[in-house]
Amino acid sequence: MPELPEVEVTRRGIEKRVGGARLDRVILRTPALRYPIPAGLARTLAGRPLVEAKRRGKYLLLDLDGGHLLVHLGMSGSLRFVAPGTAPEKHDHADFVFGGVVLRLTDPRRFGALLWLEGDPLAHPLIAKLGIEPLTRAFTADWLHAALRGKSVAIKPAIMDAGLVVGVGNIYAAESLFDAGIDPRRAAGRVSLARLEKLVPAVKHTLQAAIRAGGSTLRDFCNTEGGMGDFQTRHKVYDRAGETCVVCGTPIKLIRQGQRSTCFCPKCQR
Repeated sequence: MPELPEVEVTRRGIEKRVGGARLDRVILRTPALRYPIPAGLARTLAGRPLVEAKRRGKYLLLDLDGGHLLVHLGMSGSLRFVAPGTAPEKHDHADFVFGGVVLRLTDPRRFGALLWLEGDPLAHPLIAKLGIEPLTRAFTADWLHAALRGKSVAIKPAIMDAGLVVGVGNIYAAESLFDAGIDPRRAAGRVSLARLEKLVPAVKHTLQAAIRAGGSTLRDFCNTEGGMGDFQTRHKVYDRAGETCVVCGTPIKLIRQGQRSTCFCPKCQR
């Protein structure tokens, strides 16, 4: 699933290419993704300027002068610019035409979303329940220590809970915990403030490094120019089960936590 870095890379690409441009036409090729696409959406959007491309968690919010188009990329979606006249393929479900520029939504598994929001987009039920943004100054070790107090759930699924902290998916949770030297199985409420003072900067650094690298491309993700991310070449533990730890040489261990795989170094992470 595209996580915070991949969505932020997409947001920046959209802002750079078509920020301020007029959305002339929308072509929809499916009536629904994860949710039904609102009836008449193409007519509603046509003619509106893109005031700003925003992000909240893993959601894109495209401010289109009078409302916001909420976009979620689902499990394997992407938004990329294509040349006008480029024939759509099987999983290309929507085109957004800005003059001579076409922004195409691809979603092979149809787990994404296209919704039109009027009023305050942050009040929408999908957005209102989201937790703190990890790249803000408000995300501190003190805040996280208070938020985790009394929680028996393991620290890795705790920081992946979008109701607590947004956008830290499996890849970046695993990498951040490795950098902080914390065992992903440790009960969240028992992680000391001193250790969280290592974890919070690790989360911020990992996410920022991934954004600079264009995100992680494991299967389908591409940026708005069709290029791949590069952060997957820098993973220290994620998807490296059985390989040697880059720090101590111990084989990376693979376990299951809920429905997720977790890779970690049993020596470096305590």
